This record gives sequence, structure tokens and C-alpha cells, in this order.
Amino acid sequence: MTDGPRPDETGLEDAADFAAVPDAFQRLWTPHRMAYINAGADVNRGSGCPFCAAPGKDDETGLIVHRGEHAFVLLNLFPYNSGHLLVCPYRHIGLYDEATDAEAAEIAALTQTAMRVLRETSRCDGFNIGMNQGHVAGAGVEEHLHQHVVPRWASDANFFPIIARTKALPQLLGDVRRAISEAWPA
Repeated sequence: MTDGPRPDETGLEDAADFAAVPDAFQRLWTPHRMAYINAGADVNRGSGCPFCAAPGKDDETGLIVHRGEHAFVLLNLFPYNSGHLLVCPYRHIGLYDEATDAEAAEIAALTQTAMRVLRETSRCDGFNIGMNQGHVAGAGVEEHLHQHVVPRWASDANFFPIIARTKALPQLLGDVRRAISEAWPA
């Protein structure tokens, strides 16, 4: 009998040690992310929507790498990896099924271009692409639709580093924005 799950050398806990019915999943607990998720909704309500505010700023200040007709692309202020981009419609909508056909088409096209540009500028090996819609799904800014385009490399340690709660980002946001913006096709 144990006192509970035991982390292995990677920090993961074996599901066989959990109470109730064990399954085949490993758990990577990241409770520190809840502070960001919970604060995000309150912060965004108090200061306005960051994705509505960004287009009103100059590209450098707003971290915008490209402006389209219905949507724009900007760097994530809290990136998981260098080059973590967000594709957002200009219109303040919360869910993908609220997007017009034109908005959805441009979000898709900008996502494809973002992938091509990131492969060129960062030599990444793959991508995580997705939308977290709604608070329950982990959306940090649930009121404004945005798609994540996260470059990945074979040498990545993991997606949510929890060792020492530190993420090593080799480039400054301004330098990454400039490189991606300059490589974006006209």
C-alpha cells in the first residue's frame, strides 16, 4: 500500500498508483497554469480584449506579424515556444462557429502561411495547432476566437515545462516578430 501516486524520474505519476480505477494514462500535473487561466478572464474583463486592442497599435507594439482583410496574425505574449503565433479575426467573437465563411477561410489561409513562414524562419520540425474555446476548454481569452500555431522541434523537452516552472526562449519577442513579419509573403 502506498500513500498515493509516486512521480518517476520525469515527474510523471504512474496511473496504477491512483485511487479508483487505474488506466493507462500518465498524468503531468501543471497546477500553476490555473493561476494564469483564472486570472486571464478577470484581467481581460478589466482591461479590455487584448485581441481587439492589438490592431489599434503599431505592429511592433501589438506584436502583429501580418494584417489580413478579416483576420490578423500576432505573436503570443506568453509563448509556449519561440514563434508561437495566434491567428485572430478582427471581429470580437468567442467561438469558431460564429465566424463568417470569409473569416474562417482567412483564418485557415493565414494558419497555412504561418506554418510555411515558421518552417522558413525557425527550421521547426512540426506544429501544434488548435483552438481552446471556452473557459472549460482552457481558453485564456475565451471571449475572442484565436487559433494557436506553435512551432515544435525534435529537441523540444515538452509542451508545458514544469521543471523549475521555467521556459527557455532563445529569442526576444521583438526579434521573432521582425523575422516572421519580414518573411511573410506580400
